[in-house]
Amino acid sequence: MPRIDEITSELDPPFAVVDLDAFDHNAADLVRRAAGRPIRVATKSVRCRELLGRALRTPGFAGLMCYSLAEALWLHREGLSDDILVAYPTVDRGALRELAADPAAAAAIALVVDSPEHLDLIDDAVGTTRPDIRLCLEVDASWRPLPGLHIGTRRSPVHSADQARRAAATIVRRNGFQLVGVMVYEGQIAGIGDAPAGQPLRAALVRWLQRRSAAELAERRAAVVREVRALAPLEFVNGGGTGSLERTTAEPAVTELAAGSGLIGPSLFDAYRAFQPRPAVQYALPVVHRPAPRIATLFGGGYLASGPPGADRVPVPIRPRGLRLTSTEGAGEVQTPVVGPAADRLRLGDRVWFRHAKAGELAERFTHYHLIDGGRLTTVPTYRGEGRSFG
Repeated sequence: MPRIDEITSELDPPFAVVDLDAFDHNAADLVRRAAGRPIRVATKSVRCRELLGRALRTPGFAGLMCYSLAEALWLHREGLSDDILVAYPTVDRGALRELAADPAAAAAIALVVDSPEHLDLIDDAVGTTRPDIRLCLEVDASWRPLPGLHIGTRRSPVHSADQARRAAATIVRRNGFQLVGVMVYEGQIAGIGDAPAGQPLRAALVRWLQRRSAAELAERRAAVVREVRALAPLEFVNGGGTGSLERTTAEPAVTELAAGSGLIGPSLFDAYRAFQPRPAVQYALPVVHRPAPRIATLFGGGYLASGPPGADRVPVPIRPRGLRLTSTEGAGEVQTPVVGPAADRLRLGDRVWFRHAKAGELAERFTHYHLIDGGRLTTVPTYRGEGRSFG
């Protein structure tokens, strides 16, 4: 990001910036990789209305994939989209009542379910005199090569085509529901990098597992869709993620893809061979201590990514070059020491720039993003800056 310090010279850190040239480049590359399939924007990886709207204005993107019904209702009310999939089951009774009371929202929003208990909960929350609730059946995408061996995320109990047919039959028999979609998210392929730095054996194992899993899933997903389409005229079959667009778009059974992290380019996505997003979001922390030679201590910075604890979940210092976190403190709640030869050139008030390991979680730390468009700087709120937090 050229001249970033000059462009942001009037800002006091900590603050976060978005390089719109990089964001747009990443959006175009996702569309290229999708090869004609529309991409539903995964809002959890962005969490900023201005950026979500920017992605939706890019040809090749269509609709939102939200992580909360309350979030979906808010974005629909704000006019961001009338095609929204809530990709995680909701037990938010207040939000369900709001959905049922708003015919326009009920016509725009689909809820993921995977069991009759979800239907019972919805009926209990809103009764049966209401607009039809649009539903999407989630099918587990994990690979189970041996009994008891589960490779993938822990999500839906529906795994086989036969289970999907029975689940779909339950939905279509129930009054007050409309089955409009199927979602099968292959986290073990889309969410795990196949080229981890300095780990050739792990890389080889991941690639082998992903090839085998992808082949099994393509056959099973096609069977699932055949069984469900025999019972309901589906509007969409959603699959994939930033890390698997090329594979998933090749499956005829899939009608749309989902992606969000690829717009941002966090450090976890450095570990993929097939694509390399540009880092679109960075943040700056100020130097507040110089406790010893080759050490500078920064204000705040404990922005760790969710998931299994590990070195790949911590933020990465990127400028000045030659800095690293310490093994004893890491990125801390109130301070973050950095060490290395470059630390000797830092003075109080200087900035150190970082990338977050994941895409959307940084927006929970900052109320605003500062957008850099060439040499122009504008400021927009994140979800948090609009007083919104959805878990």
